[in-house]
Amino acid sequence: QVQLMESGGGLVQPGGSLRLSCAASGIDFAIYHMAWYRQAPGEQRELVAILTSGRKADYADSVKGRSTITRDNSKRMLYLQMNRLKPEDTAVYYCHVEDSVFSNYWGQGTQVTVSS
Repeated sequence: QVQLMESGGGLVQPGGSLRLSCAASGIDFAIYHMAWYRQAPGEQRELVAILTSGRKADYADSVKGRSTITRDNSKRMLYLQMNRLKPEDTAVYYCHVEDSVFSNYWGQGTQVTVSS
């Protein structure tokens, strides 16, 4: 059974940093593209960053230059380092397996709140 467990969120001041983590189980992690999404209150879920199985990364314009997505295949872990956080980064962050087979598999997410 596929499980995705996000952690690392919290309350941070504008300009601060957070490192989000996602522990994946039940899949052959290394062969899949992985992504981070976020959903702010009243908004649709949006793609934040994607990292292919070949470690090619791409980012939403809103976080480009401030965020880094990485993975550790040996640990089945996905990470998102977020720097220079802004209030508009406030959202619940989710990791996701970028394959149609797993389109409905979502973890519980981790809340990021950027506020002074």
